Amino acid sequence: MAKSGTASTVVTRDSSRSAGTRTRLIDAAIETLKTEGFAGSSARAIAECASVNQGLIFYHFGSVANLLLAALDTVSVRRMEQYGAAVEHVGSPTELVDVATAIFREDLDAGYVAVLVEMIAGASSTPGLGPEVSARLGPWFAFAEQAVTATLGPSLESVLPPGDLAYGIVALYLGLEMLTHLDGDSGRALGLFAHAKNLAALLEALSPPAAGQA
Repeated sequence: MAKSGTASTVVTRDSSRSAGTRTRLIDAAIETLKTEGFAGSSARAIAECASVNQGLIFYHFGSVANLLLAALDTVSVRRMEQYGAAVEHVGSPTELVDVATAIFREDLDAGYVAVLVEMIAGASSTPGLGPEVSARLGPWFAFAEQAVTATLGPSLESVLPPGDLAYGIVALYLGLEMLTHLDGDSGRALGLFAHAKNLAALLEALSPPAAGQA
């Protein structure tokens, strides 16, 4: 720890080094959650992955749980940017399902959603973690609601409230991720996306034409 009287230039370099260490630990926590699960994401395992002393975890984050939450935050920011760009130009329900299918395949390969799934699983055994993880799901519900509302339009509310549909989509997505990793077979999950596309096409066919269209 720096003593009083330390030159400001040293503090600046230390701050830069500190930020680098935090990033290294967060990346290691993400990788450990993906490969070892919540139960295996101990201070020792994460420190070994980052090739640092495990005491740095407590110095920078105070606890392993705080580090894992920081890892979840980082993954959420990365994926939200990716998802937002993917749905930006979607104009129909079938296009939305196509995008969702591509994202699901990518998430399976990269293991990103596994981080959230593992944190949800760990929340039941770690006091105080549940509310923190739950709060971090809020932006995902909001994103899903915005996506379906923008794609399906006002007519959606007469069939199903967008907020309820968004909740169901997020829950289904996480459940499919969990089951796919459990049995190692993505075929059934991807089959559901294919069925969803058929339903989306039917919805498009039954929807009234937009104003000004014959």
